[in-house]
Amino acid sequence: MGHMIDIQLLRSSPEEVIAALSRRGVDRAEVEALIESDALVRALSGQVDLLRAEVNTLSRRNASARRGGDSALADRLGAQSREVGEGLKALERDAEAARTAFRDLWLRLPNIPADGAPDGATSDQNVVVRSHPEELPAYGSHQRVPHWEIGAELGILDMERGAKLSGSMFPMYRGMGARLLRSLGAFALDRHSELYEEIHPPTMVRTETMISTGHLPKFADEAYHIERDDLWAIPTAEVPLTSMARDEILEEEDLPLRLTAQTACFRREAGAAGRDTRGLLRVHEFDKVELFAYTTEAQAAGELDQMVARASSLLESLCLPYRVLDLCAGDLGNSARRTFDLEVYSPGCDRWLEVSSVSWCGDYQARRAGIRYRPSGGGKPVVAHTLNGSALAWARIWAALVETNRLEDGSVLLPECLGPYLGGSLLISAPQDRRR
Repeated sequence: MGHMIDIQLLRSSPEEVIAALSRRGVDRAEVEALIESDALVRALSGQVDLLRAEVNTLSRRNASARRGGDSALADRLGAQSREVGEGLKALERDAEAARTAFRDLWLRLPNIPADGAPDGATSDQNVVVRSHPEELPAYGSHQRVPHWEIGAELGILDMERGAKLSGSMFPMYRGMGARLLRSLGAFALDRHSELYEEIHPPTMVRTETMISTGHLPKFADEAYHIERDDLWAIPTAEVPLTSMARDEILEEEDLPLRLTAQTACFRREAGAAGRDTRGLLRVHEFDKVELFAYTTEAQAAGELDQMVARASSLLESLCLPYRVLDLCAGDLGNSARRTFDLEVYSPGCDRWLEVSSVSWCGDYQARRAGIRYRPSGGGKPVVAHTLNGSALAWARIWAALVETNRLEDGSVLLPECLGPYLGGSLLISAPQDRRR
């Protein structure tokens, strides 16, 4: 069952689609409403075609009566034609309204979960695939300090001034804190550069660009909308990267086509009132390096594994304990068929923090965006598959790094892999050292 939501699949195998979507908590009635809406659109379209044909016939007979000099008949036919024409206009309005209603239902319906995605309704039922290392190391009391305290003490994170400028949950990094953030992005982009084309996309996008990934219409409340220009601040680089090939036909020889970008990401976190709002656990703006690929269906599984391996490899280089979760059907994002989340352990907050989400979206996004490829063996263009993953999202990585690498004297010694990006100094000194 490769296509979501392929309307042909819905028409030919409605029960299969209903059963698959019930795994992610979609009510049967929601799918049935789409099926009924589709039937109504087709019925009204058929009626519109019949009335159009009738209007054409009457117009031809009218013209012929005029040519034959039978003005009485021509007048009667003209009146009849106008009457049918009025009915046609009303029916066309109904058909257009039905198409709009259908499109709205269709755009809100999520993707079909992959057969391999575990069953389950909530995040508690996600499956831990592996942990690295298998046991968490022992942490000293100096590492059990939350990053917002360390950041304030070292003068590298200034949540108060961030809030003064923009409101709460907009962080401001300073000095070595800002440099650490910049280093992380450069480090990751360099690691991906041999396989992925680096892109620096716009961070404001059109409504159509947000619809293509499935972020609209369903998640409008989570996004920042600039009404005056009808532009949206991107929640992730996945949004512009997916639409780069919108309404285009790619060549199969060029697939997989891999792209990477570091951007700011903007999220309202509307449901987060009062939860996890300290420090960098949940913020409205954060930097993230995204991996993205257009593939054929056959290439998708290998690409998914490769993206998870890349995110894992970065975490191992950064010496951060992490675990990989296989998301259950009920916890999948709207567009995903299968998702693996990577979480790092934060000793100062004593919890696991999601820092990467790697998803295979099947042809769900590409179908919305009109992205196809021409098979190398010839034949009709085929809808592509899309995959995306963070490698990595930096706010929580920053938090885990300063907690994990805090020394007993309060300074922070960063991992070796960042040396080339930090101007040679891995030590973020405690204030008393800075005064010396």
